[in-house]
Amino acid sequence: MGWTPVGRTELNELIAADLCDSSDEEREYFKAVAVEPSRWRQSPYGDEGGGFWAVAVDGDRVLWYNDIEEGFNVSRFTVLGTIPDNEYWCNQDRLQWALPNLKGLSRRGNLGPPEPLPDE
Repeated sequence: MGWTPVGRTELNELIAADLCDSSDEEREYFKAVAVEPSRWRQSPYGDEGGGFWAVAVDGDRVLWYNDIEEGFNVSRFTVLGTIPDNEYWCNQDRLQWALPNLKGLSRRGNLGPPEPLPDE
């Protein structure tokens, strides 16, 4: 069976579960920057699934769910609704791990785009 993009209901469940495990400060921050989840374009990795779910915006940073890698990521953007190709990350972070990056207080680095497997 192939990959299928995460649906809105499942996304909301993931967010709710991660917020339950978050601190009061993290929940308040998320509440302040959360947006109605919407699909943001990202090419080429997001093409097959119709983009990735953006769930919060703070300044020029967007918090989005990478349903290919099953984790939250933070990227800088210049055009609302588009994650630039050089801002695609493969982090498999829980929501509360990504929130410091959204604030601009990076505690962890970003994992780059996928790399091809070596030939055997």
